[in-house]
Amino acid sequence: MPMDPSPAPAESDVTAAVRAHYAAVAEGARAAAEAGARPAGCGCDGTCFGAAVYPLDALQDLPAGAVAGSQGCGNPTALAELREGEVVLDLGSGGGIDVILSARRVGPTGRAYGLDMTDEMLALAEENARAAGVANVRFLRGRIEDIPLPDRSVDVIISNCVVNLSADKGRVLAEAFRVLRPGGRLAVSDIVIRDAGPGEAEIPPAVRRSIELWAGCIAGALGEGEYRAELRRAGFEGIEVEEVRRYAAEDIGEPLGRTLADSGLPGDPASAAALAGRFASAFVRAVRPRDADGRTAPLETEG
Repeated sequence: MPMDPSPAPAESDVTAAVRAHYAAVAEGARAAAEAGARPAGCGCDGTCFGAAVYPLDALQDLPAGAVAGSQGCGNPTALAELREGEVVLDLGSGGGIDVILSARRVGPTGRAYGLDMTDEMLALAEENARAAGVANVRFLRGRIEDIPLPDRSVDVIISNCVVNLSADKGRVLAEAFRVLRPGGRLAVSDIVIRDAGPGEAEIPPAVRRSIELWAGCIAGALGEGEYRAELRRAGFEGIEVEEVRRYAAEDIGEPLGRTLADSGLPGDPASAAALAGRFASAFVRAVRPRDADGRTAPLETEG
């Protein structure tokens, strides 16, 4: 079925809400790390977020701040199958967990870039990279709709539950295509909205308009078919959208019930659970086609 056509909030409002939300996450992660908190690795019931989606052995020698700052819905570093010497870019790198893991996978001849628009997250990521002892990383300040790297300069783009936060996903994917080298790979974990089956709840306009649910990775999610269409429009081939786990009301949390209640919609547990089941985390893969000239652009050197 087609997605709800109700208008999204203004892009500036979405950006401000996302920046404020993740600034608070960064400060909370720093406090948790100072207190010695270390979340458990993968082993939950399959409906978890953050560090719990990673295998425990992947977290053992990471800085506590990187683990505490993880807010993703998957493990894109495993999804991307990174190789020695590759250049990888993480869109919305947050506390740096995926950049650090990527840097170790691509080795000293490779490079891992992290891009984030939130100063507090960038500061946390820099601290975590230093603590992890990885030298082949660089964090960039900017928005994922306007990537500050040259054309055809990256081998792999990863992202972890971030594309859904943008109010202009077409621009994000076009930028990803631009900076990938011919043959380059996109491998992201993200939230998608499943097509409604018989008797399943449609997404109310109130949910799509909720700034709180945008910042919480829900309201801005694309439908599976929409994701494929946007990737094709950007020029990608080899597109795959693989559902990984469906969410329950408790996974999305109180904002969903609050939005429903504030809008005069049924907010009882059964209604909230049925609506939450339309949302799922997914692995999204695509490739920039190779072209005849095979040109690449050198990465900017650090001064």
